[in-house]
Amino acid sequence: MEEITPQEGQRRVQAGAVLVDVREQNEYDEVHAEGALLIPLSEFEARHAELPKDRELVMICRSGARSARAGEYLEQQGYSQVANLTGGTNAWVDSGLPSVKGQD
Repeated sequence: MEEITPQEGQRRVQAGAVLVDVREQNEYDEVHAEGALLIPLSEFEARHAELPKDRELVMICRSGARSARAGEYLEQQGYSQVANLTGGTNAWVDSGLPSVKGQD
């Protein structure tokens, strides 16, 4: 699975990729990348079919480890366009990319 920078992740999302956050709800509520779809890792096997197979998926978590596991799982399920965002949400926020802090 390809590892990409936050900047590349944002570029791909702007081009139509789906940004998938696999952290838990409380982590997502604290801060998340703008536009990220939340499917917690704890629910991932049950809910992964919600994700389109015909669009690129950019996986994100806090630091990049859980999203890598989720991305590998998707590849095993036949998803071919999966990338992992290196450094996760921490790197996304540190890069100054659009993010949402606190519950809406």
